[in-house]
Amino acid sequence: MNLTAYDLSVDTLDVHADRNTFHRFDKFNAKYNPIGESVLREIFIKTDNRVSGKYFAHIIKEVMSDLEESKYQNAELRLSIYGRSRDEWDKLARWAVMHRVHSPNVRWLVQVPRLFDVYRTKGQLANFQEMLENIFLPLFEATVHPASHPELHLFLEHVDGFDSVDDESKPENHVFNLESPLPEAWVEEDNPPYAYYLYYTYANMAMLNHLRRQRGFHTFVLRPHCGEAGPIHHLVSAFMLAENISHGLLLRKVRAAPPVSFPIVYFPPDPSGPFSS
Repeated sequence: MNLTAYDLSVDTLDVHADRNTFHRFDKFNAKYNPIGESVLREIFIKTDNRVSGKYFAHIIKEVMSDLEESKYQNAELRLSIYGRSRDEWDKLARWAVMHRVHSPNVRWLVQVPRLFDVYRTKGQLANFQEMLENIFLPLFEATVHPASHPELHLFLEHVDGFDSVDDESKPENHVFNLESPLPEAWVEEDNPPYAYYLYYTYANMAMLNHLRRQRGFHTFVLRPHCGEAGPIHHLVSAFMLAENISHGLLLRKVRAAPPVSFPIVYFPPDPSGPFSS
């Protein structure tokens, strides 16, 4: 890269999101690559790499130290779970516990990228139900038997909730309705629509929260990225299912549009396990 430590600056690193990244997920996502190099992202801001996320943990602990010193500043940081494999939660929790990335001034929100189509195309997932199980089954297991996932049980004490992230401007080829395939039947390589992701995330979280409340554990909230780009009906889905949202830039268009009435249908969740029908 032909750079020395003296060459590094905020402008050179180019990881600061500004107004030019609004409505453009591709530009926003590029900010995760310092100096435009994905290898630096892998080294410095990943939890599961060859150095076991040591550098990322060090950076976070520096931020935590500054927040604790200031006393009156807090942060809600995000980590990712992708749903590609069943052991992702244990790996993430092991990193968090090993490096002690916890602070009274910091809470965690776990974001789940809507990338089923990518994993399905690569043959990493057989259907959407498998993705849901990879995301939620470890959480149910850690809630029912904390000793089966001790590090995950500890990590969850510092997690506030879940976020759903991806490029909302991507075209959706399917309209979520009563005729939509169930998660175990969603085997095509097209990505499910935004409402489909959000509904099954909400349904699983509702059952998980009910179980955790019974067990005396704290519960989680759903706070997805929503309304930065894409169709306005994403905001309708989030309004019905989420605690609140991030961004919501398209709300200005909703205020300018004439009121539209729509039916609200409630589907009672199946308490037997991760929601699929």
